[in-house]
Amino acid sequence: MDSTSKSNSEEQVSSSSSPSSDWKERFLLPTLLAGVAGGGAGLVSKHRKVHGLANICATYATNFAIVTACYCGAREFVRASRTGKPDDLLNSAIGGFGSGAILGRLQGGQLGAVRYSVMFAVVGTTVDYATIRVKPALRSYYDSLVNKKDDWLKLPEWSPIQVLDEEAIAAKRAREEELYRSVHNLKDS
Repeated sequence: MDSTSKSNSEEQVSSSSSPSSDWKERFLLPTLLAGVAGGGAGLVSKHRKVHGLANICATYATNFAIVTACYCGAREFVRASRTGKPDDLLNSAIGGFGSGAILGRLQGGQLGAVRYSVMFAVVGTTVDYATIRVKPALRSYYDSLVNKKDDWLKLPEWSPIQVLDEEAIAAKRAREEELYRSVHNLKDS
């Protein structure tokens, strides 16, 4: 009994501190989405005429992806250090504060570090909170689309295109075979 509870607690600690299989969902996917959003922001940027559309889109996409990767990496580092759950908003706040301080220090000195750390903490935590709230609704919508076999496209009854069940398919094949035999009997005569 004691060894069982010890192994269960070791599994919980090792699963929360080891690299998780969800890293694609928590790190890679947000980084890629931020890159796409950055490219879209570059499309509507006022600097696109001066620097060129392709150049400004690539610059915005790269910058958005770098900032998001830094934030997600810091958040995951905090999560692993605190052995917390992935949905803990304190991880988001601390990770946003840390990544904002580092990127802000590189960009704008000490004052930039303070401004960026507060901005990253607030924006990152807000986005993570919204993601936590929206994820179940998106998951159920996705499941409703994927799990329906033939219900996703329902043709009206008057449509000449009909989806046949097994009995109708067997009857259609029997009619086609009978028609095939009768056509070949005519040609042989």
